[in-house]
Amino acid sequence: MSIHPSLRGVNTLVGERSVFTRKERLLKLMEDGRMEQGDSPYGLPKVRTKFKLKAKKKKDD
Repeated sequence: MSIHPSLRGVNTLVGERSVFTRKERLLKLMEDGRMEQGDSPYGLPKVRTKFKLKAKKKKDD
């Protein structure tokens, strides 16, 4: 039986993650000023992990 192509590769787990760990999420919220040191860790708001950037249009010369 062969290995599926998506499971093969050296750096399969090195790519960009789509979720933060709880610690990363808390640090990001504190950075943005949406959470203080003494606030409850329950019911945290969502935190975006990556932003889509619009590609610049090339000029036709």
